Amino acid sequence: MKKLIIFLLAGLLIACSPVSKYRSLPEVKAWESEIQKFEQADRSESYPPESIIFAGSSSIRLWTSLKEDMAPYPVIHRGYGGARLSDFAVYAPRIFDPHQFRAAVIFIANDITGGEADKTPEEVLALYKDVVKTIRKNHKDTPVFWIAVTPTSSRWKAWPQIEKANKLIKEYSEKSKNLYFIRTDYAFLGNDGKPKDELFRSDLLHLNDKGYEVWKGLVKTELVKVLR
Repeated sequence: MKKLIIFLLAGLLIACSPVSKYRSLPEVKAWESEIQKFEQADRSESYPPESIIFAGSSSIRLWTSLKEDMAPYPVIHRGYGGARLSDFAVYAPRIFDPHQFRAAVIFIANDITGGEADKTPEEVLALYKDVVKTIRKNHKDTPVFWIAVTPTSSRWKAWPQIEKANKLIKEYSEKSKNLYFIRTDYAFLGNDGKPKDELFRSDLLHLNDKGYEVWKGLVKTELVKVLR
């Protein structure tokens, strides 16, 4: 009887997970091939246990100078274009579990874009908490850094909601052990309070070389501060 109760409670917890409703969605399953590429890399490459894993959406994937920018820290590069927390949380065990790492750095910017399918800031927070829970299964005290979603002209109309999601994750990080929030807004907003378009590619969404140089400074400063 006791085992049955435990089984039922476990099933209830799974059903209540913020990730459960996303697992079978086509837009989540569409990323299966990308995750398989990561798994292939895991089988063919080796990474030192002091590596820092960088994971998330296209801004991570397109960070071609990441290895050089983060030196002397070795890195594991795990970004895929278009990632949302709703699919990233589903795949998080397959992204993080195979690795030993000194820290994790995450950036995902596609859950709030100004579209009809946007998540609420509260949903974004719940999904991030789920990702952290996944990491904590094998890395109980490993520092986890969230790079705040940057303000961009292409999604400027959604900035109030994005900013609220950033604030919720910042507050959650400040109250949690070994969670860190890397603020970016002040570095990407001009004196007029609008995004600095010169830091972005022509789509006014993805960073250009100058933008990555700013990111490099912000991210590495926090890593050195925490990991020294």
